[in-house]
Amino acid sequence: MRRKVYERFLNWKNKSSGRMPLLVYGARQVGKTHSIRQFGQREYYNMAYFNLEFNQAVSSYFSENIDPGRIIRFLETESNERILPGKTLIVFDEIQSCERALTSLKYFNENAPEYHIIGAGSLLGVAINREQYSFPVGNVDFVTMFPMDFEEFLWSLDELRLAEDIRNSFESNVPMPRGLHEKALELLRQYLITGGMPRAVLTYKDSGSFLPVSDVHSKILSDYLADMSKYATNTESVKIRAAFDSIPVQLAKDNKKFQYKLAQKGGTASIFGAAIDWLEFAGVVLKCERLEHGTVPILVYRDLSSFKLYMGDTGLLSTKSGIPHSVVLSAGSVDNTFLGAICENYVAQALSCNGHDLHYWTSNGIAELDFVIQKNAEVIAVEVKAGIRTKSRSLNLFTEKYSPAYSIRISSKNFGFENNIKSVPLYAVFCV
Repeated sequence: MRRKVYERFLNWKNKSSGRMPLLVYGARQVGKTHSIRQFGQREYYNMAYFNLEFNQAVSSYFSENIDPGRIIRFLETESNERILPGKTLIVFDEIQSCERALTSLKYFNENAPEYHIIGAGSLLGVAINREQYSFPVGNVDFVTMFPMDFEEFLWSLDELRLAEDIRNSFESNVPMPRGLHEKALELLRQYLITGGMPRAVLTYKDSGSFLPVSDVHSKILSDYLADMSKYATNTESVKIRAAFDSIPVQLAKDNKKFQYKLAQKGGTASIFGAAIDWLEFAGVVLKCERLEHGTVPILVYRDLSSFKLYMGDTGLLSTKSGIPHSVVLSAGSVDNTFLGAICENYVAQALSCNGHDLHYWTSNGIAELDFVIQKNAEVIAVEVKAGIRTKSRSLNLFTEKYSPAYSIRISSKNFGFENNIKSVPLYAVFCV
């Protein structure tokens, strides 16, 4: 399946100078290994692939001298592949399981930059935020992979023309023809159920049914729980799981600020802080921090003690929450308050995929604006509505106070621009 990250891999490969080993972050099952292997097969003469979690022979070899020349000779023998500078892609999968392999990237960058190396790992973010890992700061490039966004979902269903039409309407603010608008909304509802995990998307494409998709989601969620037990202490894993399991309950509240007491009676930041960090570093959740002010630069006005947590994949949220597929497919004609939470989660996921830091804004408990993003020197207010009723006191209060360049209202309505508000249909968030 076509993934946007491929272009980033190509840009890395084609750097005329300053190329460093590349580390690919991302939660389990977002498609890291498949995308990297596809890239290696298409763009290189050959590829030497090693899974450092399962290949103990390679992992143990890093425990000694990590001189690049010595490592290359061993890797050639182990893979039975001639490793040629610039022509061979070396892949270290699950690199977080071998501390010395991470460290070796520093020496490859300094002493053997002619070799093209990609390291990836499902829990790479967790690993490098632990003190025992000697992380090669300043000697690696980074790419973060997310689940497939809605545009990639359209590509997978061979709806390339529809994706192009959506982008054109977004740029011009010209409404989509009614038939295409309704078609795009229907496909979006399907995406809210399947989400963007590649295996779930492929299962839906092949079967045309949501039932096996739920089975895929359940397996991924089980793998997440297994990781919590495997890569954290028993005490930590209990807290991580409690915080994770509380997310649907948190999002069902009118006030979606993360409340520790919903994870555990008597819960506090000191009890759950490390657990939430673990979930964020693992890519399992997305953290959205509250802003005290809506002015540039918004990063300096964060209230680090107040935040919302979203699931990293909206399809996983749909399955984990147990919302019936019929309710999601009937969005617009069925009144269900949790649909709003699912749509908000979807927008958070889409904004993150596009590189936006997630922030929201509140005003003395009387207003809450779903998202605030910064593009260059502009602050943009973003309001999310699941249906076509779009009146928003919070958006009005924010614009009156901060006079943003413009605002974005995301809903089931068609494209348009009026009163300095850009109307963006839910299916077009990948353009923001």
